[in-house]
Amino acid sequence: QVQLVESGGGLVQAGGSLRLSCAASGRTFRGNAMGWFRQAPGKEREFVAAISWRGGSTYYADSVKGRFTISGDNAKNTVYLQMNSLKPEDTAVYYCAAARTWVVSTLIADFGSWGQGTQVTVSA
Repeated sequence: QVQLVESGGGLVQAGGSLRLSCAASGRTFRGNAMGWFRQAPGKEREFVAAISWRGGSTYYADSVKGRFTISGDNAKNTVYLQMNSLKPEDTAVYYCAAARTWVVSTLIADFGSWGQGTQVTVSA
């Protein structure tokens, strides 16, 4: 089992930026794809971004494309989510997740390990 711990959430004004970090430990996850998801109050958890360590391919939800960037540092076992031009609708709990394989996926079922989540609040 991989342990994932998110950090970097907080309160920011619309148009501002935040960078989330996800530190991984436990069974090696290297080679597996990593992703970020979010869940707003009263809504289902949704895909935000994912990255594959094989070739570094990335994938984004349309709602964040051009504003968010996912990246990773293998040496630090850490994945990041840089969020720019934040909007009030980005307010949610953000979760880091490790996929079951190296294949980049947008599906919750393809991710077997999850962090506890970090709150991001964007004020208008």
